[in-house]
Amino acid sequence: MGDTIAPKKVIFVDRDGTLLAEPADEQIDSLEKCRFVSGAISGMKAIAGLGYELVMVTNQDGLGTPAFPEETFWPYQHLLLDTLESEGVVFDNILIDKSFPEDNAPTRKPRTGLLGAYLDGSYDLAASFVIGDRDSDVQLAANLGATALQVGPMTWAEIAERIRRTVRRATVARKTAETDIAVTVDLDGVGESTVDTGLKFFDHMLTQLVHHGGIALSLTCKGDLEVDEHHTMEDCAIALGEALREALGDKRGIGRYGFALPMDESRALVLLDFGGRSELVWDVQFTREYVGDTPTEMFRHFFKSLSDAMHANLYVQARGENNHHLAEGIFKAFARSLRQAVARNVFSYELPSSKGLL
Repeated sequence: MGDTIAPKKVIFVDRDGTLLAEPADEQIDSLEKCRFVSGAISGMKAIAGLGYELVMVTNQDGLGTPAFPEETFWPYQHLLLDTLESEGVVFDNILIDKSFPEDNAPTRKPRTGLLGAYLDGSYDLAASFVIGDRDSDVQLAANLGATALQVGPMTWAEIAERIRRTVRRATVARKTAETDIAVTVDLDGVGESTVDTGLKFFDHMLTQLVHHGGIALSLTCKGDLEVDEHHTMEDCAIALGEALREALGDKRGIGRYGFALPMDESRALVLLDFGGRSELVWDVQFTREYVGDTPTEMFRHFFKSLSDAMHANLYVQARGENNHHLAEGIFKAFARSLRQAVARNVFSYELPSSKGLL
């Protein structure tokens, strides 16, 4: 059986009033009138390289009236495209409808006739976007089943951040004979966080990932705690690790590495590398069998299962007298390490590896 091909995603971008500011007379007929909407260049640069196809789709009116044919605009469109390309932004397709409103053409936004190639089922339109400034762009998104992001009510910086955060989100469901788990992770901290595994101290540890890792985490588990805690903690680690790995995507622009911190009389060191290989080095000794309702022997197994599922190297070392502080220091140090490792520069899409692959 071959690999499943993931549906493609696309961002449809309007031109007039979205990328180029429209003058009062709606005629861009000189270089003096040709200027970008505030934030458009940096916004487009921030969303380029996120795995979406970029498609410019625009109606001609305003820049293509009978008195000012569309062809007259092309030198200025070339300036637009050349400027964006100099910042690494290249459109995969450019679609311009040259009909007039009175034509009632099926190709005119917000109708979808111009976008037939994107309606064949190979695109995940529910995970795609339409960026525009007019109500017709919002309606186009509704007609496609995509998400509308409107310039004006939103700045370009807000639009880029909205798309960027959507990319770094993943949901994993894992159901076995022993556990039933649902995990949603957002690496940029968007959304409410809830943790309920049936083990209160384990929940307390996992919430450190939210408070100190800067992520949003929803994790629920119904496990066979009447047997023991092993399946719950192991399977939570597997599902969480898979969600983190999926949310990282191609890992371009991330910090990759990560952190040490003190916890009262304890200290914890966690080194993390999302390099694609899994290994756990564990140097921790607990002196109690349980902290709260959670067995301390399971913490090593949790992090081993987590490192395997994340495809990451973990080095964990901790010392302390209070076992609660010892465990909490480890989870806080891991959270801080995670925060540092998944942090991404949205204006840099280099892969943090000399091999060219992570």
